Amino acid sequence: MIKKVDSNEYIDAMLSAMRAGTEKICAFYEHRIGLVCTDPKLMLMPWDDHLVHRGDGVFESMKFVDGKLYQLEPHLRRMKRSARTISLEPPCSWDELRDIILEVAGASGVDSGMVRVMLGRGPGGFGITPYECPVPSLYIVVYKLEPKPESWYEKGVTAFRSKVPAKQPYLATIKSIDYLPNVMMKINAKEEGFDVPFCFDDLSFLAEGATENVCIVAQDGKLYTPKFTNSLAGTTIARALQLIEDEIEVDFRAISEEDILLAREVIICGTSIDAVGVVRYNKKPIHDVRPGPICKRMRELLQKDLQETGTPIIKS
Repeated sequence: MIKKVDSNEYIDAMLSAMRAGTEKICAFYEHRIGLVCTDPKLMLMPWDDHLVHRGDGVFESMKFVDGKLYQLEPHLRRMKRSARTISLEPPCSWDELRDIILEVAGASGVDSGMVRVMLGRGPGGFGITPYECPVPSLYIVVYKLEPKPESWYEKGVTAFRSKVPAKQPYLATIKSIDYLPNVMMKINAKEEGFDVPFCFDDLSFLAEGATENVCIVAQDGKLYTPKFTNSLAGTTIARALQLIEDEIEVDFRAISEEDILLAREVIICGTSIDAVGVVRYNKKPIHDVRPGPICKRMRELLQKDLQETGTPIIKS
């Protein structure tokens, strides 16, 4: 028989239960409670939050380095677009949310870290209708930034065509909590022995990676990336293209697998990694099987831009 207990005994058992990954958590905040906490064992969500059991919510991930949060405004603009697409608003103003993010990052006690912001439909029941949730939920967590070593960037990564197709356009452009296709892409990559999966649309044109956007330097010397129709408009790749457009011509176009194999460079961009070169695709070499100069320049520009434009976190 399972023992039935009161709240005190349950809380004691809950706090003593094994919890993987707690060593990575620096600080967290739930708007319903309105406090910042640094004990990861208390980082819990209501089971009836539709964010949990329906995936009804949106999120953003951003990083701060040396006390500067990178691309805060673009991340918030994208979160606002995603949220309003599913008729969701935060339980505070967007300006207040901005300040809360900076405060939670500052309360983490670390100078560099990752910030995950999750906006959900909120608790209220286990149905599917959003109307049983009276107040939206907001969760913010700061966890350790684990940068890749320089040797990883120098070596480059391998990629392949995932068996998981690109999301439908109306879903691909929302940064939804429901990342099941992305998870399946990562599992597929692990099973096949590759670092990065690429997904393709119904016409066999490149969409995106599991958590990264993709661009190529073609034989004509131009930098191309897919239009953001079957993929999420990445804040990192958007900024990287802005920063490098004075040095190389940038354009959007459909990219086939043949384009990838013939490219001088294939580059993936993401929040935590900035930019890294793909040196093999479907086990075939990309150019000279080394990360190229445009990839290296994009990463250099992004790192410099963070230091020059990053928003200072609010240390408490």
